[in-house]
Amino acid sequence: MHIEAFRDYCIRKNHVTEELPFDDRTLVFKVMGKMFALTDIEDFKSFNVKCDPIKAIELREQYNCVEPGYHMNKKHWNTIKVTGEVSDNTLFEWVDHSYDLVVKGLPKKVRESM
Repeated sequence: MHIEAFRDYCIRKNHVTEELPFDDRTLVFKVMGKMFALTDIEDFKSFNVKCDPIKAIELREQYNCVEPGYHMNKKHWNTIKVTGEVSDNTLFEWVDHSYDLVVKGLPKKVRESM
C-alpha cells in the first residue's frame, strides 16, 4: 500500500477531516473531531488505528505487522507496519474498525446528525 491509497481511503469516509496537529509530518484523520488514524507522511511505513482492546491483543498475537500503538494508549491503539504481510483489503478493514469504534463512541446527538 502507498500513502496515497491510505489517505484516499480515510478521507472518503463520512465526516472525515485531515490535519497536521502535532507537527508537519504526522497526518491525522478525524471523524467529527475525534482521531481514528494517523501516519507519518514523509516515511509511510506504518500507521496507527484505534482497536477494540480484545481484538487488539488477538491481532498482535496473529500478525507480526501489528504492534501496540506507538506513542498511543497501547490498550486501545495498534501500530500497523505496512510490510505486505497482509493484503490492502485487510489493512482497510482495520481502518474501518477504527473509524466505526470512534463513531460508536460519539455522543448520540452527534451520531444522529451524521
